[in-house]
Amino acid sequence: MSGEFEDANRVEVVRIKGLSGEAVEGNFFEQVGGTETFKKLVTKFYEGVATDDVLKPMYPEEDLGPAAERLRMFLEQYWGGPQTYQETRGHPRLKQRHQPFKINPLARERWLHHMKVACDSLELAPLHQAQLWGYLDRAATSMLNTFED
Repeated sequence: MSGEFEDANRVEVVRIKGLSGEAVEGNFFEQVGGTETFKKLVTKFYEGVATDDVLKPMYPEEDLGPAAERLRMFLEQYWGGPQTYQETRGHPRLKQRHQPFKINPLARERWLHHMKVACDSLELAPLHQAQLWGYLDRAATSMLNTFED
């Protein structure tokens, strides 16, 4: 070996935060492609939800477009993009907003299934994929509010 790390071309850049708390190399929102990436994510996700007999009844609006818009704005804000969600809807209060719906382990599993299909469609770098998926998995678990069928 010549002293060079043999897998150097496979190493992902690590997000390092400066003193201001901003990522030195940009934030996740910017790194993954901004609004277009999140639009693609939620569009693909809601394609699955539209045909899901467990999840679709949880959406009071027949048109899933407004729900997709809200999710996109929320995710963009969470990952360092525009603050449009908070400006238009206030604090996310995710648990409170989802409380009227029966979110049991089956609903969590279905939500994660459609979100996994959507995430995979983005073809993100492995580190970005892992960061996004880790958050979505934790968020889905935190929304559980019943273990009844």
